[in-house]
Amino acid sequence: MTNKTNNALSNSSLEGVGEAVFNLSEHTDTTIFYGVNNKNIQLIKDLHPNVKIIARGHLVKISGDSENINRLTASIEKLEKYVLDNNRLSEENIIEIIKKGRQPDNMKFDHLILHGVNGKSVMARTANQRKLVKDFETNDLLFAIGPAGSGKTYTAIALAVRSLKNKEIKKIILSRPAVEAGEKLGFLPGDMKEKIDPYLQPLYDALQDMITPLKLKEYLENGIVQIAPLAFMRGRTLSDAVVILDEAQNTTAPQIKMFLTRMGLNTKMIVTGDITQIDLPLSQKSGLIDALETLKGIKGIAKIEFDKNDIVRHKLVQRIVEAYEKKSKNVK
Repeated sequence: MTNKTNNALSNSSLEGVGEAVFNLSEHTDTTIFYGVNNKNIQLIKDLHPNVKIIARGHLVKISGDSENINRLTASIEKLEKYVLDNNRLSEENIIEIIKKGRQPDNMKFDHLILHGVNGKSVMARTANQRKLVKDFETNDLLFAIGPAGSGKTYTAIALAVRSLKNKEIKKIILSRPAVEAGEKLGFLPGDMKEKIDPYLQPLYDALQDMITPLKLKEYLENGIVQIAPLAFMRGRTLSDAVVILDEAQNTTAPQIKMFLTRMGLNTKMIVTGDITQIDLPLSQKSGLIDALETLKGIKGIAKIEFDKNDIVRHKLVQRIVEAYEKKSKNVK
């Protein structure tokens, strides 16, 4: 990892002794890297007895002779890569990496997207989820359409988090139209964030599976992860980002046009929705349906159609969807 270590190696009164500063990546969760009560960093110190380590924030200051500094720096690079790839680091992992000089053996998953909180494997579990992952690589705008519980939004957010961790983008922007699902909630108390958060909670839920609480809080405070209602997108140019519009069936045609034209350089957009659950007034056409019709056949745009076979929630969800489909066909 070039430019990770500032080889100050400043001369001290002892010949051959110096110091260097290792900069952990901004995407490295220091709570995972250092461990509970700094137990991981203490073990790293114990395994490198000839080097002094002071760790604060994302900076690790190393003091000792150049050979031991280089040895410790190599260990930290390997440990950091493991944390970034797996979102976890145990004492056993540290011993395996430092003493045995190898990455711990992990189960290999053909359809792994990333490791979430506590090393949870976030995978593309169905054919259409895997198609979304594949099409994300070659298209800048994707429409993921299908029933509740099919993993559209969850997979999309996993792809965004992976892109952020891989430094392919600088931010994640998640949005939803603030439309009530068939019930009038009336006046909502609190400031703007408190008023809109109920609409955006499903997006927070997915993020909390993939990013630890302290790191997610940091990302939100620094604007690296942004969650906002669709109306807040007007006038912006969204660059170096993965931008996800969820529940797009509840947008109007002007709203979704406004959203899609926010795309800037090095940006990918994923639009998700379920055209069987439109909460707009009957007189108003869904912007999602209008966009699918208008943009059909344009190069660089992919459409993934999820169905009941992709449903990965409780087994009853698939039966409920099937029952409503059957009823709808009988009515026609």
